[in-house]
Amino acid sequence: MNISLIGIFVGLFLLMYLAYRGHSIIWVAPACAMVVAALGELNILDSYLKDYMQGLSGYVVLWFPAFFLGAVYGKVMDMTGSARSLAEALIKLIGDKRAVLAVVLPCMLMTYGGISLFVVVFVIYPMGYAIYRAANLPRTLLPGAIAFGAFGITMTSVPGTPQIQNLIPMQFYGTTPMAAPLMSVAGMVLMGIPGYWWLEWRARKARKEGRGFVEDPKFIEAASDRSLLPSWHWLSGLLPIITVVVLLNVFKQHIVVSLLGGILVCCVMNLQQWKILLPSISEGANGSLSAIMNTSAAVGFGSVVKVVPGFATLTAAMMNMPGSILFSEAVAVNVLAGATGSASGGMSIALNALGPQYMAKALEIGMSPELLHRIASISSGGLDTLPHNGAVLTLLAVAHCTHKESYGDVCVTTCIMPLIASLILALVF
Repeated sequence: MNISLIGIFVGLFLLMYLAYRGHSIIWVAPACAMVVAALGELNILDSYLKDYMQGLSGYVVLWFPAFFLGAVYGKVMDMTGSARSLAEALIKLIGDKRAVLAVVLPCMLMTYGGISLFVVVFVIYPMGYAIYRAANLPRTLLPGAIAFGAFGITMTSVPGTPQIQNLIPMQFYGTTPMAAPLMSVAGMVLMGIPGYWWLEWRARKARKEGRGFVEDPKFIEAASDRSLLPSWHWLSGLLPIITVVVLLNVFKQHIVVSLLGGILVCCVMNLQQWKILLPSISEGANGSLSAIMNTSAAVGFGSVVKVVPGFATLTAAMMNMPGSILFSEAVAVNVLAGATGSASGGMSIALNALGPQYMAKALEIGMSPELLHRIASISSGGLDTLPHNGAVLTLLAVAHCTHKESYGDVCVTTCIMPLIASLILALVF
């Protein structure tokens, strides 16, 4: 094994370790990239100024509009109370007796409607807290249900989802958000049924063992006068979601146009709250910067990895892996998503490096590029949720739970099951 290949693994290990320890990936990613460059016998300064920064800036140029408008859309839905009104309507319809479903379903609907999973976590947790208290279930089980609903199939597998993990493969394979609907449905079944069964089993087990709800002394429920909102306010949460999905998939509009449509509908339906509309747009705009910079930093790391000599060896090993190119792609995306702790970042690195080769091979053997699209999307939602993942850390921080208390359910439903599903789909298709 040559020293530059060793350098790639050393850099990946450092990236995972430092991110897991809570250090900002904005400085961790370039530092680890320079370790890779040094062991690859490249000029460190040139690698940083050229390779790293070109990778980072290229990702920002390509995806900033989607990140920006997605963050604004989510914040407008959050601050106007539209997302919460919709969630409360669904919870009222489902009831506390089906506590797991009452948490999972609103999460899925919101993420399928294009709302950032980070926004969903903040919106759903207070309601999930009340639901699990009413159902007398341990609150340490709540993060697993939120993660399954927000970080799962509606992010990667449901046909037409506007989440960025379903949009990135389009630029490499010339596909649409509805790519490979049969595989998408198969993925939903492979991840959705066992994931939901696991959460329900965990709830039944807790009841059988006599473990119930214990109040969190750190959590303070917000006091808000919901009576000031009209009875139909839940529609202001539903119609923007429908607008985004329909514009993207039925009218084939760009994600920018689709998100603008959702924002406009939400604003029009909340004109009575006109004083908070501009502040919510500003907060969303500010929030989009940290989100895209974290992901772009990880992509910059991958750009340095691509130019060291050892990457050619790694690429050859991936392309010559036994089985189809779908299996090779599933492994590559899972590994890099896990290494970076980012579904979109890991997938971007993998497809930038290997996407053209996968596409050429698919055309050579007569395989539909749509299958490559869907495998990449589903695989990005596997190992990305290792303990150092930013969304996982945010969720546990909001829930005031430790990894020891709650990460097990998150890992099973959003890491292990999607990993297994992506590999099975790659082998079968």
